[in-house]
Amino acid sequence: MAHLLNVSLCTKIPPKPPLSLTKPCLSIPRFLSLSHSRCPNPQALILNKQLLEDFAKTGLLALLSVSLFFTDPALAFKGGGPYGSEVTRGQDLTGKDFSGRTLIKQDFKTSILRQANFKGAKLLGASFFDADLTGADLSDADLRSADLSLANVAKVNLSNANLEGALATGNTSFRGSNITGADFTDVPLREDQREYLCKVADGVNPTTGNATRDTLLCN
Repeated sequence: MAHLLNVSLCTKIPPKPPLSLTKPCLSIPRFLSLSHSRCPNPQALILNKQLLEDFAKTGLLALLSVSLFFTDPALAFKGGGPYGSEVTRGQDLTGKDFSGRTLIKQDFKTSILRQANFKGAKLLGASFFDADLTGADLSDADLRSADLSLANVAKVNLSNANLEGALATGNTSFRGSNITGADFTDVPLREDQREYLCKVADGVNPTTGNATRDTLLCN
């Protein structure tokens, strides 16, 4: 019995590991870390902070742009077209001079353009939807693929204008207009409008070399 007690007393009990006073490494979400380590290095944390700051600035600019769009409709629509510098949609532009200007894809929808001067203007793809062009000068204008749907084109000077592929659907009216030398190639017209224009059609377009009557498919 004494022998067994002596062996038991001589057996060393392993000491407990010392308590660590070091702070544990915080777990950082993976989307904020540039590595998959739970303890990213300081440089990675600095980069992550910069990314978050840039993201916040971008979001603030986006919100500011949206607020301007809804606060000031004029700012939202400023330009009217990629080559224009002013608002031209839904405006009273009576007698305004646009002669010789480049106004490609300009938006003149529903505007009043009586006696406006578009002589020699580049108006490819411009929209005159439901606009009032009574008495306007569109001579020598490039109106290819322009939209004249529902527009009032009465008493307009269209001499030598190029209207290839323009739209003239609906109640578009050309009554009293000068179409000498105008090119109406591929312009969809109501039959009554075609018949009327064929009665006054004359000349050859100097740009395309096409006779006006031929472009209107007159008999």
